[in-house]
Amino acid sequence: MRLMALPLILALGGCAVASDTADTVARKSAKGVVNGVVAQKFPGVNAAPITDCVIDNATRFEIFDIAKAGATGVTQSTVEAVTTIAQRPETVNCISKNGLGLFL
Repeated sequence: MRLMALPLILALGGCAVASDTADTVARKSAKGVVNGVVAQKFPGVNAAPITDCVIDNATRFEIFDIAKAGATGVTQSTVEAVTTIAQRPETVNCISKNGLGLFL
């Protein structure tokens, strides 16, 4: 019986690795999109710390949705999603802690 459970455990472990990989790829793609949006809205500002705060405070669904814009192109909906996340208290706090002050 225990031997029968081993393949299931290994398969579930493989699913977790695949999920983690998908999350990592999505976060990287979403960071590129968010960085571009921030750079466009706030020229001359170091967008990287703001991008990190936005990504860290986005839901998994939001990250995947923003990441899609990396392939399909940034739309007004993408910009609104980034702006909404950036205005959340947790995100504003993160941005403030990084010495950037309130940018929205």
